[in-house]
Amino acid sequence: MKFYDCSTAPNPRRARMFIAEKGLAIETQDVSIARGEQLQPDFLAVNPRGTIPVLVTDEGTVLAENLGIAAYLEARFPEPPLLGRTPEEKGLVLMWNALIEQHGGLPVAEALRNAHPAFKDHAIPGPVPHPQIPELAARGLKRLEGFWDLLEDRLQESQWLAGDQFTFADISGFVIAEFARVVKQRIPEDNVATQRWHAAIKARPSAAL
Repeated sequence: MKFYDCSTAPNPRRARMFIAEKGLAIETQDVSIARGEQLQPDFLAVNPRGTIPVLVTDEGTVLAENLGIAAYLEARFPEPPLLGRTPEEKGLVLMWNALIEQHGGLPVAEALRNAHPAFKDHAIPGPVPHPQIPELAARGLKRLEGFWDLLEDRLQESQWLAGDQFTFADISGFVIAEFARVVKQRIPEDNVATQRWHAAIKARPSAAL
């Protein structure tokens, strides 16, 4: 297998933490988004959509999305389970992962990519140019207020996002909550349940990667 990573981006970090939690050692190549390496011909030959992370399996299959990478690795290396053990848990993990992406990941991306000069004409990831829309940046910041409430409400009633076990949903939530710093957002200090959850994940070795 070969893993295409980017040390500064949130989506590759989600895959990197998943791999670490599985205890796997996979050949890795860093692709610098800052230098535009994801849009160069050699990487586009691997993933024509120009996005990271990417996992190329031993069979040569190219998996270019976090859920695809996680599903493949979970099937091959089922311990420890990160996508749920029972049918109910599996449903909750995917549900909470989707909620995190929709209410946290997309707003951060809107706020960052539609305002930061580095993403001029690249407001949407990939090789096709898209202009920035300042109104979307403002909307993204507003939507993040609801993201912090979503996390806090859930974590007041549950130790982890999908139940009583640490899962991929927690990886996604943690990475996006941390990456929100790029748009000057932080977990509110009064959100004590979320702060407790964040500290618990921060103490895991995978969080240092």
